[in-house]
Amino acid sequence: MCLAVIALGAHPRLPLVIAANRDEFHERAARPAHWWDDGILAGRDAVGAGTWFGITRTGRWALITNFREGTPRDPNAPSRGALVTMALRSNEPPMVCAARIAADSARYHGFNLLVGDAAVSCAYASNRASGARALGTGFFGLSNHFLDTAWPKVVQAKARLAAALDTDAERAAGGDPDPCGELIADAFALLADRREASTGVLPSTGVSPEWERLLSPAFIASPAYGTRCSTVLALDAGGGVGFVERSFDPWGTALGEVTFDFRIERAARAAIA
Repeated sequence: MCLAVIALGAHPRLPLVIAANRDEFHERAARPAHWWDDGILAGRDAVGAGTWFGITRTGRWALITNFREGTPRDPNAPSRGALVTMALRSNEPPMVCAARIAADSARYHGFNLLVGDAAVSCAYASNRASGARALGTGFFGLSNHFLDTAWPKVVQAKARLAAALDTDAERAAGGDPDPCGELIADAFALLADRREASTGVLPSTGVSPEWERLLSPAFIASPAYGTRCSTVLALDAGGGVGFVERSFDPWGTALGEVTFDFRIERAARAAIA
């Protein structure tokens, strides 16, 4: 992913909401989200065989973003997508898992990793920071720098997700039979924002000013590199999961959508209460 905003324990009906965009070179082949044989729901990178964002039937979830540094790539470095599958397959508590991955991550290009579970426990790790840290309740944003770095698209997306959850609560209180469906629409709307940041607030990450401007919107549309898919995940207090992914071509035109609704396994569901 290259933008992810997360609401942890910030809504009485929806203990977890994630809205995320995956930005990547369009020539890098990948499969849309689907159920893997080992119970992971995720898209799949056809080059490295890993993924960028996924969840399991037990409610274990993980996502990764690259850390933008403007330095040459090592062609022999392993794929960072393997770290997400490693986290999804682990039975360790999120903090223990994140710390273990961070401790053995020097050979990877820069990354940020989030790992969470059905109990809304979550941890963050980066191989450009020291160790891992647990996250409490609230709203968090992640792009291609450290967690909650105040890049314009991160700040704006967090604010819009918070507003969408407030509106969802009002809809539910007013008797709306499907407030979650409208919340998902609101989440996709914030992910679709193509407004570039003004020059004065662009970050400086080692790439050219032209690239900083191109990469500044929540949704990036360009011929070679851009937003390949947008994903919204919502976990309700009863253990129901909604997972919707939309794929896009280089011009930002939708190619398709996949939707998955399932309930997390009973043993894991008990942890939510």
